[in-house]
Amino acid sequence: MMNNHQSAVVYCRVSTEKETQSSSLERQEEELVHYAQQQGYEVKCVFMDKHSGYDVEREGLLEMLDFIKEQEIQALFVQDETRLGRGNARMAVLHLLQKTETDVFSMRDAGPVQLNEMDTMLLEILAIVEEYQRKIHNAKIRRGMRRAVENGYRPEKNLSNRGNPAGQERKEVPIEEIVRLRHRGLTFEEIAMSLRGLGFEVSKATVHRRYQEHQKRLAGK
Repeated sequence: MMNNHQSAVVYCRVSTEKETQSSSLERQEEELVHYAQQQGYEVKCVFMDKHSGYDVEREGLLEMLDFIKEQEIQALFVQDETRLGRGNARMAVLHLLQKTETDVFSMRDAGPVQLNEMDTMLLEILAIVEEYQRKIHNAKIRRGMRRAVENGYRPEKNLSNRGNPAGQERKEVPIEEIVRLRHRGLTFEEIAMSLRGLGFEVSKATVHRRYQEHQKRLAGK
């Protein structure tokens, strides 16, 4: 029995819209909520899909993955691992759940999902590949900044409001720096990372939007 107050979600899936499948969804929900409670978990939410397991574009699945990440859910309960998906989709979902450190319990396995040796090995390979992708991404950002500095970019001189003794949050995004870095060949992702390093909490989407707005203003002049 698990400790009390641990949070969990339930995921139910059937493959078609048939009425008989709707009753199957209701049965899955009832059995899984009861099973989770038996294990000492508090079910925070139930997610459902009437969709093929080979497709990852399932509304219930996507909402569930967001919910698990945002609410830091400890466990997920499913009827069996195929409810999460089939084929490559199943492995992709299991990989995402591994990243959020979410335990997956299956009624069929009467406990944690039992993966075969091949599945376990594949998940380990995916984790290793992702780690190296992250290292490559960070190396590209450092390279981009180095190139910018070599070409004359000096953030300590260009940012007039660098440093904030008053401790107030800086809300203005320096469009002149975005434009300057863009012209020096940095991607929007690299620019966002560079500005965050200087204390500007901006996303890649924000950088892209401000740059596009700036370009439109120039075109309208």
